[in-house]
Amino acid sequence: MQNLTGWTVETLHDGFAQAHRMDRVLYDSKTKHQRIVVFESAQFGRVMTLDGVVQVTERDNFIYHEMMTHVPLFAHGSAKRVLIIGGGDGGMAREVLRHPVDQVTMVEIDGGVVDFCKEYLPTISDGAFEDPRLDLQIADGAGFMRDTAGGYDVIIVDSTDPVGPGEVLFTDHFYGHAKRALTPGGILVTQNGVPFMQGQELTGTLRAFGSLFSDAYAYLAPVPTYQGGFMAFGWGTDSHVRDVDIATLSARVNNMGSSFGYYTPEVHKAAFALPGYVKQLLP
Repeated sequence: MQNLTGWTVETLHDGFAQAHRMDRVLYDSKTKHQRIVVFESAQFGRVMTLDGVVQVTERDNFIYHEMMTHVPLFAHGSAKRVLIIGGGDGGMAREVLRHPVDQVTMVEIDGGVVDFCKEYLPTISDGAFEDPRLDLQIADGAGFMRDTAGGYDVIIVDSTDPVGPGEVLFTDHFYGHAKRALTPGGILVTQNGVPFMQGQELTGTLRAFGSLFSDAYAYLAPVPTYQGGFMAFGWGTDSHVRDVDIATLSARVNNMGSSFGYYTPEVHKAAFALPGYVKQLLP
């Protein structure tokens, strides 16, 4: 990360960068695992970066969190136990807990991320950490997945990119352990970056998914601060729930009595319609 007269420049992609003006730095500290910075932005509210890469903002986080949770949960239709790997800001737990689930296990490797998000980004979690259904584990996600007894209806891997602490969450061994931890017909979804810039991430994940699941695919959502086009999510299941129709999804949404900032049943279905350049990345 480089600071240029009050701006932070993210250089995640070779030859391409995005910049955010840091109107006020609220937190800047290095933990055992990564450097965490939180600053205020006129465009995006409070912004958190890990090692100089934008992870979450107050203004656009709803798109990412809604699409990574409501797509698998509404597709499943009766999930009771959900596992989140990562997600230290609490936004993923916030959205999962809107569903009538019995238990949400959240495994975050860096307790420092959780602590400072509670203090500096409380609107992201919006009370999720106080929900009695949430079981927060400060542990290595790969180790937890290897050792867990499983029994999860939906597993959400809200990882960083495959560098540093997040690298192990993109391996064939990890995905195999995740498959074992799912109930019959369960769904695994993963964060797979921006395929226009990081195509190899999606290809690698879906190659592994193809050997594990009868339905291995991807879906998309545009997140403004994840630069380079649509964000991709890996999808793996042995059921046919990707074919759920709009009427069924609408009934499930109506039964929950919730409205969302981005997710709709129509968006749910359309997210699986992949443009040509993304289809070409599928193994």
